[in-house]
Amino acid sequence: MRISTSRQAKYVATALATALSLSTLTACGGSGSGGSDAKSLKMWTFKQSHVKALRNAAKEFKKETGISVSIEAFTPEETYMTKVQSAAKTGDLPDVLEVHSDGEDRVLGAAGIAVDLRDDYKGDWLNEIQRSVHESGLVTPQRFKKSQNKESSDNGIKEGARYSVPLTIGTFGIVYANKQKLADAGIKQPPKTWEDLIAALRATTKKDPKNGGLTTGLKARGPGLNWILQPLAFAQLGKKGYEDLWGKDKSADFGSPNGVKVLSQYNQLTPYWTPGTQSLDVDQSDQTFAQGKAAFDVGGTFTLAFLQQSGMNPDDVYAFGLPAPKSGAVPDRALAPMALTGITLSSASRQPDNAKNWMQFLSSKKVAAQFAQDATDLPATDLGADTAKALGPTLNSMVQSFKGTPETTYDPNLNQNFQSPGYEQNDVGDILADLSPLKRASVESTARKISNLNQSYWKAAGQ
Repeated sequence: MRISTSRQAKYVATALATALSLSTLTACGGSGSGGSDAKSLKMWTFKQSHVKALRNAAKEFKKETGISVSIEAFTPEETYMTKVQSAAKTGDLPDVLEVHSDGEDRVLGAAGIAVDLRDDYKGDWLNEIQRSVHESGLVTPQRFKKSQNKESSDNGIKEGARYSVPLTIGTFGIVYANKQKLADAGIKQPPKTWEDLIAALRATTKKDPKNGGLTTGLKARGPGLNWILQPLAFAQLGKKGYEDLWGKDKSADFGSPNGVKVLSQYNQLTPYWTPGTQSLDVDQSDQTFAQGKAAFDVGGTFTLAFLQQSGMNPDDVYAFGLPAPKSGAVPDRALAPMALTGITLSSASRQPDNAKNWMQFLSSKKVAAQFAQDATDLPATDLGADTAKALGPTLNSMVQSFKGTPETTYDPNLNQNFQSPGYEQNDVGDILADLSPLKRASVESTARKISNLNQSYWKAAGQ
């Protein structure tokens, strides 16, 4: 299973924290994964799509250092968490763990499993990483303050600590299009605007009514809201107008003309959803696309590797950021990248220096470029002028969606202070699903319901 929403990543981290809190952790005093062999390291991952890339990197690392690194994957993520919990109890953790960035890393840090890397991950090593994710893995004052709640899953972390180094980056709101289906419908290039996207969907479904539509994992309510509606609203209304949709001012929230406008645009997708999309999770939706049962799929940068695993050639798809309305406030809207996975040093390692050398090796440009090709994923390392050559056309087209200014970039990673303290995205997602794809509600009634829900959140918060 791959990351679908920030809520899922938070759930995974919380579940891991709960499991670890029920265990007697012996990570620091256990046998360690390296055993007595000072020339051997172990690394675990939850991403099967990274195994080949990591093993290829390990071969190069052994050539340079004489140190071998064994790579093991445990999937799905629930199995990975169980494995980490069990190993924490027995002191048999590996030297290095791949984790969800800015969630699991802090949970492991609070549990004493992840080592604080602040004295090592700096200077040249830090500068290898793309500047946009320099704070990933860092316990900022804001993150530390939130962790002080005793119920927090990362209660116990240290301010200023770094518990992971970014390995991969990406974003949500990436549209994938089947090149052949578009060509069959007379479309020779990917849509450039929201209007182009709707026109393309009209053409592909006319050509192939059964398999020419759009899919995404709408069984989980997050993707429709987070991956489509929110970046669409930002592009249509601009940053302030977008934030006002969740604000206390009822005249500017979803019940306002701006809210109705955005919901009307989202509703333009309704005729083109692949039948049954509302009952598909993210992986099932991507499989539907890979099997040729849809012309378009909305996911994230990480979706491409899954499509390849499902038998689809990356060269057979267009991949691009969700297009913006041509008449919107931000017609050139970009999508901000975020750290998706990171690598953590285990406190059980008997070879921390060798393990850190391995971690820094993965951050180097040459190794990261090869990793990108082998994993069909975006590395956190700044590849500079070699980016396009290293990534290839499909991955590089997604990177183009990152290019914008602070004013034109939709960034879900920024603080969400414009939303009410009790905001629950799934509640909004349920209302949105009744509009599209279920067609149980009108645009106007959907706008009123979301507005009333939003105002109830603010009232409950006493604000």
